[in-house]
Amino acid sequence: MRKATFIFILSMLCLHLQAQHANYRAAERFAPGNMWDAVFSKSVEPHFIGKTDLFWYSYKTSQGKNYFLVNPGKKKQQLLFDNEQMAATLSAATGMTYDPKDLSVSINFNEDGTCGYIVSGGKHFDFYPETGECREVTFTPGKREPWRAPDRTAMMLTWAADSSYAVFARHHNVWLMKKGETPAQAVQVTEDGCPQFSYSDDDTGDGEAIFTTHARWINGTHRLYAIHTNNRELEGLYIIDHLNGRPRPKSNAISVESRYYIMAGDKKVPQYHITLIDADTREVIPVQIEKWADQKVEHLYTTRDGKSLYFKRVRRTCDELDICKVDVATGEVTVVLNEVCKPYFSDRKQSITFINNDTEFLWWSERTGWGHYYLYDAQGNLKNAVTAGEWMADNVVRLDTARRELYLIGHGREKGINPYYSMLYKASLDGKGDVKLLTPADANHHITLTPSGKYFIDNFSRVDLAPQSELRDCNGKLVCKLAEADLSRLFAMGWKMPERFTVKAADGVTDLYGTMWKPFDFDSTKTYPIISYVYPGPTQEALDLDFTATGNHNASLAQVGFIVVNMGHRGGSPLRNRAYRTYGYGNLRDYPLADDKAGLEQLANRYSFIDINRAGIFGHSGGGFMAAAAILTYPDFYKAAVSMSGNHDNRIYNQAWVETFNGIKEMKGKDGKSTFTLDVKTNMELAQNLKGHLLLITGDADDNVHPAHTLRLAKALIDAGKQFDMYVLPGQQHQYKGAADMFARRKIWFHFGKYLLGDYSSDNFIDMDSFNH
Repeated sequence: MRKATFIFILSMLCLHLQAQHANYRAAERFAPGNMWDAVFSKSVEPHFIGKTDLFWYSYKTSQGKNYFLVNPGKKKQQLLFDNEQMAATLSAATGMTYDPKDLSVSINFNEDGTCGYIVSGGKHFDFYPETGECREVTFTPGKREPWRAPDRTAMMLTWAADSSYAVFARHHNVWLMKKGETPAQAVQVTEDGCPQFSYSDDDTGDGEAIFTTHARWINGTHRLYAIHTNNRELEGLYIIDHLNGRPRPKSNAISVESRYYIMAGDKKVPQYHITLIDADTREVIPVQIEKWADQKVEHLYTTRDGKSLYFKRVRRTCDELDICKVDVATGEVTVVLNEVCKPYFSDRKQSITFINNDTEFLWWSERTGWGHYYLYDAQGNLKNAVTAGEWMADNVVRLDTARRELYLIGHGREKGINPYYSMLYKASLDGKGDVKLLTPADANHHITLTPSGKYFIDNFSRVDLAPQSELRDCNGKLVCKLAEADLSRLFAMGWKMPERFTVKAADGVTDLYGTMWKPFDFDSTKTYPIISYVYPGPTQEALDLDFTATGNHNASLAQVGFIVVNMGHRGGSPLRNRAYRTYGYGNLRDYPLADDKAGLEQLANRYSFIDINRAGIFGHSGGGFMAAAAILTYPDFYKAAVSMSGNHDNRIYNQAWVETFNGIKEMKGKDGKSTFTLDVKTNMELAQNLKGHLLLITGDADDNVHPAHTLRLAKALIDAGKQFDMYVLPGQQHQYKGAADMFARRKIWFHFGKYLLGDYSSDNFIDMDSFNH
């Protein structure tokens, strides 16, 4: 008995000695809502004047807000006006007080930029940037027509280019009327429309009223095409509105636009149809697009001459597609391009661009394992690769068809630079010559081209580099520096930049990139718990690339007394190669976990101030799913976790996400019909493993990740006899807002404060911000 008592007292003493003070006041001070006034302008947002390359912009620093005029051709930047003089002029004319350091006015220009216009205090002013002159002008308003309520019927009509015909939807079908006729004289053209298999943009209504139709006129013709889906056998998904029922809580469909929700593995999914309609003959031609069971169909392009339209059809397994051409006159379908990409396409990067009077098209493909552009003729014959190599070509910024040049964003081409950073390149459409880098700074770049395409504004930054803005010409030559963000007020608050780091994935080969936030009173002689903020993808990672003062709340969390990191994981981002982005295929639950654990262990080996025995993890949505999976998979490693709105049961998540990224298998029966099967691992299967401290949070009105995900995990934990905490935020959807968002953020502080620092003071708080009282 005495021995047991001694051990208990000793253990309590050790716990007391290990406990650290949680600095919630510092966390509150650096919470995003308290830092807005400390961050000024971070980018140049150009306002182009007329059709010229001239532009003006405003930019705020600790010294105030100024307006600038830029003339790229003259390589000239100047103040648009003198703030003191402008404030005095406006004040004298209006009798209002204007602060020269915070002068906010609405500005317009004439077409050549020689004269600007300001309206303020009911007065009108002309100002001339070249001379600095500003004067009040008399403004005579034109005669206003009396307001009339809009004609709803007229708004529902879609007219052909020559205004000879208009179409609309009624009773879920397409109706056609000639110029000079009324809707009462219109003729019904289609016959197969009905609720949830409708030509109307009101898919589920009763169809009595006139409505717009998704039938679209084909360029320069009296023909239309319509892509419509058969949704008649789909099932719904509902949430309960606990707050706004009058007085009884009511059920709401997840989708506002419809009454159905397509889950992964559903036997009944939308069936696509394309129909051509000839207004002159009223002929309706069903286009024969069938090839694969449960295929998805998307309109891509209609040629300028109106003779052809292109569509894409994709297998339900997401690993094969056709680019098809439809003869508008006959409805005949020709396959222009067939492509297979195992295990699935990067559909969020896929793109097609028609050029040179529709005689060529540019197609993005990962056929080599890296995303690049390929040039085809209109018949689908490959002409040449436009880009190539072990890097990824991303969005098209501009096509100069006269010079046969492509301006595009690229990732990972420059050695020693984070492969996620966007950089601007120029390449020959004909594959001639090397690809040229136009943005040399080691940073993430955001590009705005001038109307002529001869110049571009480059806003760039990193998490550890203040935002800067430059003007460059189309060859990448610097024309002039425009602005640099003023961080003086941040630094005066004691704020410090985060640090970038690189670690290896669990394979010991793949580089993973990350960001580390420390307490701003960091002491290298102390040890700190480490917390991983996660979002595993597979469409993006949690990694901040641009400058950020808050790090998505990670800066404030670090001030509680933690080292907070976020890093990529294999399978997380489509901005690298196909092997990287598809690493998680077949197992959405487990794929990022080993990489996160390996990364934290490497950081702890690298830095003596990290205590790897006090590791935590948290995230939202896919990150909430991952955080729960991590503490349940490595229960002796992660001591605490917070899971917010996690998709713990992907069997009830949406079809597009799960079937694409987790995978679905197609089996052919003896009758030739396809059946689809899905194997999805859930967090509920791991509930019995919990040893650490898990906090679950969800909104009860989440129309993206249904609250059932969190409730099912809670039920599994209860059945396994596990201790955990859970909060349901009333009325909150997937993104928490207002007081509920800050409530959840503070609960994260308190959770990690208790279980990683040993500070239980939050248990005694009466108000959520008792630490400030």
